[in-house]
Amino acid sequence: MRTETDFEDLMEEAYGLPNGPAKLGMLEEAARIADLSGMDEEAYEARSEIVEVASFCGYPMKALIAFSWQLGKFDQQPELYDEETLMWSYKWILGKMTIFPEISRDKIMELLEDFGRRFQSFGYSDRSYWYYRFRVYMDLGELDEASASYAKFRDLERDYMSDCEACEQDEIMRYWDRMGDDEKVLQTAKPILKGRMSCAEIPHLTLSEVLMPLYRLGKIDEAHVHQKKGYRLIKGQNDFVQSFGEQMEFLTLTDPAKGIDILEETLVLAMDHEDPFAKMIYYARAASLLRRWAEESPGYRLRLPASFPYDGDPGDLIKLADYFGDYAKSMAERFDQRNGNRHVSSLIEKR
Repeated sequence: MRTETDFEDLMEEAYGLPNGPAKLGMLEEAARIADLSGMDEEAYEARSEIVEVASFCGYPMKALIAFSWQLGKFDQQPELYDEETLMWSYKWILGKMTIFPEISRDKIMELLEDFGRRFQSFGYSDRSYWYYRFRVYMDLGELDEASASYAKFRDLERDYMSDCEACEQDEIMRYWDRMGDDEKVLQTAKPILKGRMSCAEIPHLTLSEVLMPLYRLGKIDEAHVHQKKGYRLIKGQNDFVQSFGEQMEFLTLTDPAKGIDILEETLVLAMDHEDPFAKMIYYARAASLLRRWAEESPGYRLRLPASFPYDGDPGDLIKLADYFGDYAKSMAERFDQRNGNRHVSSLIEKR
C-alpha cells in the first residue's frame, strides 16, 4: 500500500515539472493516495494544485471536478484549510464556467455571487468580484452588464488577490474585440506586443487574438509577423486550441496553404479537447479554411489523425468542411440556448 512518503515524493516531483499532462497525472495520483490513506489536508493540497494545472493546460473538466471536492471539504471544516488558496482556485474556475453549455446561466450567477460573498467575508477587496463579473457577462454576451462591471473593477485598486496585469490586459483587449472596436483592441494590446506585460500565457494568447483586428485595419504585414511568432509559442500545446482556430481564421484570408499545415498539425489536439468553446471556435475556422482550400487546391486529401471520427473521404473537402461546420453550429446553438441570445453564434459566423 502506498503511504504518506509516496504522496510527498509525488508532490515534490510534480512541483518540479512544467504544467502539462505529466504533472497533472502525478497530482491526480497523489490525490488518490491521500484519499486512500485518509489524509484530507494532503488531498486538499493536491486538488488545489490540480485546479491550477488543469485550468492552464487544457483540462478544464478535471479542474471543475477537483474544485468541487475542494470547496466541499473547505465548507465542512473551514478551520483546517487556507481560504486564500480556495479563493484562487475559485477564480480560475469562474474563468472556465461559461465554456460548458450544460452549466446553466442561473448556476453560473449563483457561483459568481457566492464567490463575491466569500471574498467580502475574508476581508478581500471587491475588485476581483467585479473583474470576474465583467468576464462572465462578456462570455454570456450581455455586453451592457459587462461594460458596467468593467467600469467598476477599473475604478478599484489592485491588491494581492488580483489576477496578473498581463492576463487582465488581455481580457480587456478581448472586451474591445467583442465591442467591435479594432482600434481599441490594438491600443490595449500594445504593452503586451511591446513586451512590457507578460506571463505564462501572455503574449501567447494575444498574438493570435490581434490577427483579425490587424487584418480588418489593413495591417497585413504586421499581422503575419505576429502569426509566425505566435504559432512558435503555442505549437504542440493543448491549452491553445482556440488560438489555433484564430490563426486559421487569419490564414484562410491570407495564406490558406499555411492554414492547412496548422490544421493538420493541430487537429489531434482539438478533436478530444475538454474545452467545448475552444473546440467550437477551432472547428468553425477549420470549416471556412477547408472551403477556401477546396477552391485553391481541388483534389487535396487532408491528412487526418487515425483516430479522427470521420468516415467520409478526406479528399472531399466540402463535405469535410460541412462536418466541421455542423459541429460548430450545433455547439453554438447550445451556448445560445443557455445564454438566451445569439452572441456565440455571431462569433462563429463570417466576419
